[in-house]
Amino acid sequence: MIAFEERDYLTKGHVDRMQDLVVKIGENLGMSERNLSDLRLFAKFHDIGKSVVPDRILFKQNTLTEEEKEVMRCHCEIGHRIAQSAPDLVPISDWILKHHEWWNGAGYPLGLKEEQIPIECRILAIADAFDAMTSNRPYRAAMSIEAAKKELVKNAGTQFDPALVSETIDLFT
Repeated sequence: MIAFEERDYLTKGHVDRMQDLVVKIGENLGMSERNLSDLRLFAKFHDIGKSVVPDRILFKQNTLTEEEKEVMRCHCEIGHRIAQSAPDLVPISDWILKHHEWWNGAGYPLGLKEEQIPIECRILAIADAFDAMTSNRPYRAAMSIEAAKKELVKNAGTQFDPALVSETIDLFT
């Protein structure tokens, strides 16, 4: 994973921030230590499938073509297969597959919606979006924490579990 994070310089520090965020949310929800440990592992390896995405797509600064978007979308299924082959990751492999599902069913790769999406994936989706919005990228400046929180609220019920957004929004400081 360190090699992947070194390769993906755009998201340097992302894994550490994600682990902190998902654990903070999980603790707020009263999850057990075992669940929190699994969430930490999930935050670390959720994008492992991107390790096979070509650099020209992974680091492209312009809008991706439909074909390039399809390649990027495959990282969930590829990550799932990688996790299935690693005994320590088998318990989180299903979450890796489903981590880009949307509350309204518009996500990928399975088009799951609402409670069909594991709670761990719904937690990660909120944390991942918040971290992406509040981190600088070569093509845009980071949003303020308040602007990112407004964006999460705006997308509650479409991209994100609305009850989970309501329950966790005040954790983001």
